[in-house]
Formats: sequence, C-alpha cells, structure tokens
Amino acid sequence: MELEASIFVQFLHASFCFFIFTLSTLSLFSLLLFFLKPKLIWCNCEICTSYLTLSWSKQFDNLCDWYAHLLKNSPGKTIHIHVLRNTITANPENVEYMLKTRFDNFPKGKQFSLILGDFLGRGIFNVDGDSWKFQKKMASLELGKLPIKTYAFEIINSEINDRLIPLLQSVNISGEKQGKVLDLQDVFKRFSFDSICRFSFGLDPRCLELSLPMSKFATAFDVASKLSAERAMAPSPLVWKIKRSLNLGSEKKLKEAIKIIHILANEVIWQRKKMGFSSHNNDLLSRFMSSVDDETYLRDIIVSFLLAGRDTVASGLTSLFWLLARSPKVVFFILEEADRVIGQNKELKSFEQIEKLHYLQAVVFESMRLFPPIQFDSKFCLEDDRLPDGSFLKKGTRVTYHPYAMGRMEEIWGPDCLEFKPERWLKNNGVFTPENPFKYPVFQAGFRVCLGKEMALVEMKSVAISVLRRFQVELVAPHRTPRFSPGLTATFSGGLPVLVREREADHNQQS
Repeated sequence: MELEASIFVQFLHASFCFFIFTLSTLSLFSLLLFFLKPKLIWCNCEICTSYLTLSWSKQFDNLCDWYAHLLKNSPGKTIHIHVLRNTITANPENVEYMLKTRFDNFPKGKQFSLILGDFLGRGIFNVDGDSWKFQKKMASLELGKLPIKTYAFEIINSEINDRLIPLLQSVNISGEKQGKVLDLQDVFKRFSFDSICRFSFGLDPRCLELSLPMSKFATAFDVASKLSAERAMAPSPLVWKIKRSLNLGSEKKLKEAIKIIHILANEVIWQRKKMGFSSHNNDLLSRFMSSVDDETYLRDIIVSFLLAGRDTVASGLTSLFWLLARSPKVVFFILEEADRVIGQNKELKSFEQIEKLHYLQAVVFESMRLFPPIQFDSKFCLEDDRLPDGSFLKKGTRVTYHPYAMGRMEEIWGPDCLEFKPERWLKNNGVFTPENPFKYPVFQAGFRVCLGKEMALVEMKSVAISVLRRFQVELVAPHRTPRFSPGLTATFSGGLPVLVREREADHNQQS
C-alpha cells in the first residue's frame, strides 16, 4: 500500500509540474502576444488571403512569378501585401525615388537588420549609416584598382583552367563513354566559393577539386541563407522570435549553422594573421584588417563578402547556362565573337580582352534581366512618404522593388520581354549599351549600387567563354522550367542537372 501511495504521490507531483510548466508557457506566449499585438495586421483582401493560404501556388510555381503577375496587372505597377506591411513595386520611377532621390528615407532599417542580424551581423548588406559608409569606402577604393582587377582575373582563370575544366572533362560524354550527370549549380557554387575565398581572404578551400569535397562552411552557409530568408517571409516576426527564444525547429537549425559559420570565419581571421598581412597584400581581408581591430566586426564583413561573391555569382551562372542550353543560336554568336576577338584555339589572356566581348556582355545582362540573382530587395520607410506613382507609405512600411518582375514588364522592355534576346542590349553596330539602372536594378542602383559588379561580370563571362568553347551543355530535363528554393539569392530547386560533351573542333557549325 505504501508503495502504491508513493507512486500515486509522484504521479500527482509530475502532473502538477507539467501543469505549471504548461501554464507558464501559455502565460509567456499570451504576454508576448499582448505586447506584440500592434505589429500583427490581419487583412481579408484577395491578395493577403492568397498569400496566407498559399492558394497562389495552384497557378504559379514560384512566389516571384505570382508577384510578377500581380505587378503586371497593377495600373501603377505597385501592390500592397497588407499582412506583411509590404509595398512591392516594379515601377522604375519608384525605384529611382527609393534608391536615389529619397535615399535617406529608405534605409535597410532596423527591422531588416534584425531579421538578418544573427547571420550577417554588422556586414555591409545589413547596416546603414557610418558602418555602411566605412565598408563601402574601403571596398570601393580597392575594387576599383587595376592591380586588384588583374589579381581577380588571375585567380578566376586559375580556378577555371586548373579545376573547372578538368572536372568537366572527367564527366563528359566522349566516344563510347556514357558521361555522368552533373549538378552544374553545385559546381558553380563550389567554383565561386573557391574564387571569393582566394580573392578576398588569400585562402583556398579547394571545394572544386575532382573529389568534390564537402565544405562544412558552404553547407552551413546554404542553411543560414535559406532559414534567414524564411524569417522575412513570415506574416509576423513573432513566429520566428518565439522559436528563437525557445531554441526550436528552424531557429535551432539556424543557430547551429551560424555557429559553424562563425567558427570558420574566425579561423580565416586567425590564419590570415598567422600568415601575416600588410597593405601590399592583394586580398580584401588584409586591407580591412589593417584598419579594423574588432574581430567580430571582421567576421561579419567576411560573411557578407562571401554572400555577395559566392551565392550571387553561382545563381547568375546557373540561370545563364540554363538559358544557353536552350539557345544554340546565342551560343553560336558567342563562339563566333570569341574567335574574332581572342582568336581561334587561343586562350583568354587578359581582363582587357573580356571587355571587348560586347555580345557576351549583352548575353550576361539579358540572362540577369530574366533571372536576377537577387529577385527582390527591401528597404524600410523612415518617415511618412509618397512614391511617384501616388502610393502613400506610412512610417515603418517595408518597401520592396522587384527586379524579377521588372524584367517581365512590357511597359519597360516591350512585347518581347519574355524572350531571351541579347540583341536588345546592342546598339551602334554591335556595341553593348547599358540601360537606365533604375529600369534594370539587378546590381541595385544609386548610392548602394553593387561594389562587386565588375568582378562578378568578369567571373561570369570568363566561365561562359571558357566552358562554351570546350563543351556542349545539355539539360537533363530540357522542358522543365526553374522552381526556386527559399533563400537570399535565387537558387534552382533540385539544382541544374546536365550532361556535357566535348565540342567538335569546328564549333562554328550551328547545330
């Protein structure tokens, strides 16, 4: 009897503790709801209902395509997602107003910095004011110098010739050899990761060697990018904030990924100090280390430059090769120009040669018009304002310009806007002519224009010309259109599976 009574008392005690824990948790949750209630917005309009119920996905494969559809049918090319307090625009006049005319009233904002703060910290993409100005000044001073451009070209060329080409040769279809399916998106991520690490930090992770070694850093980076982007898509920050405070689910995974990133970024700093640095070193990290003592700040700078140099370039190359594999005529004109400018069977030798490839430049710009690596970008309205199209913005409103949708606007690009047509960029007997950057904000525009634009273009064009002159790239699923995974940059869900075969010697014959 005493044993039974003891067990019964223990059961009552456990039940009481569970009840108190549950009550405390519910009380905490209710308290959070009470204090954060003003931030929650409920709306029954058609757009908000479609967003919350995901009913848009019955008609569209991608959220960006749904937004493009809504923007296309909006008279002012501006829509409002009330539950997100987000005004989205594809109007070039609005973009110029945000990024130039009223730049000071449209910062990244504390809300955005909070969403990405755990991942990017005080890196250039997540700050405003003096911190942004300092990083911009340091980077722009270095990236504009000819020795830095030459150094970048040498690294890119080395990565292409010593790793990328040998890898493609090892899996290509040749004679009776069947060939091997290759995820080109994964290859480009490895290529750009090696390149940015060598260029920015003077260190080589060797991710693109023939064995294709896995990198904990790169894997963690993918997870952190995906989960940070999902924070921004939540109808209320309350959702991820509660999960973060309780260390649950996606927030637990994000915390673990960021821990790996921070450990390895700190290792990069330590290794660079061990190797020694000075103003004579070409890598960007050495330049920043000569002016910054705060290792946490340096770590955040490293992570931001990795995001810019790895993910955006890999995204741009993936969509470029998807388009080229479906466009043999465009490939023919690229090869014809290369033979004329570089010479038949001659290697790309210099940064200056790349600048003479006007048709290739048009191809890259046209590819990013249709598939920008950053599909949309958000700012926050500091004070009440009104956009040129008449849209009123209350203080604290998130304002998003949408390059992906803008590339699909007839009003901007004409009735053939959905076609992959590099010729639209060529004027005056085939000379590449850029468009108004507020009409084409793929590299942002105004004061926050992308500092690594020229480096990214050199990388993309070097890869394109080197691969296309040696190989034909064939899509495994040629009729499948891209689906995008959640992330800070556009990523093909399922990768880009391809087969490669060595190009015949006389590549100027159209297939």
